Amino acid sequence: MGSYFVNDVTVVGVEPSARGAGLVDLTVTLWCENALPGAERVWDLVRTGRLDHTGIWHELAPEDRDAWLSVALWSREYQRQGKPDAPAGQVFTLDGRHIVDRTSFYCAIGEAINGPGGYFGWNLDALRDCLRGGWGATAPFSLRWDSSAETRTRLAERVPIGDRDVSLFDLLLEIFEERGVSVILH
Repeated sequence: MGSYFVNDVTVVGVEPSARGAGLVDLTVTLWCENALPGAERVWDLVRTGRLDHTGIWHELAPEDRDAWLSVALWSREYQRQGKPDAPAGQVFTLDGRHIVDRTSFYCAIGEAINGPGGYFGWNLDALRDCLRGGWGATAPFSLRWDSSAETRTRLAERVPIGDRDVSLFDLLLEIFEERGVSVILH
C-alpha cells in the first residue's frame, strides 16, 4: 500500500495465535518519523478502497491536509503502480474552488493530475520535480485552472525569488510556463 521507514517498534501485546499451535499474534506500536498526525484516517481510506472519488480532502483542516499529502506521496506506488504518465498534450482540469492556501493547492493539483488521493508535489521544489515527468504527467500538457480569479486572491502570499518577490499564484504560473505547461485561466 505504501511505505515508511520505521524508526522504533514496541511490542505491546503477545497472545497465542488462532492460526496454529506454536504461533503467536503480536500487537505492536510503530514510530515513523514521516508519518504525520492524522495520516491514519487517510491510510484507512486507501486500505479500504474508499479513496475513490474527488474532493474528499476539501473539508480537512490545514494540518490534516499535510497528512493527506504525506499519504499521497508515500502511497504513490500503490496509486500509480505500473501506470505510465499521461501522454504529452493532455488537458487536466484544476478545480480552484477549494484552493485556499499552499497545501490545498497541492491537494488539488495532485487530484487534477492523478485522481483521488493523487500526488503532484507538496512544496515548490517537489512540484518542479513532478513536472519533469514520472509523477503522472509529462510536459507539454495543458492545465485548465477553473475558478482561477478566486484562487489568485487566496494565493496572494508574497514569495521572494532572487531580488524580487511575487505572489504565490504568479510564481506557480511561472513554474508551469518554465516546464512547458500551458495554463488556461477560467
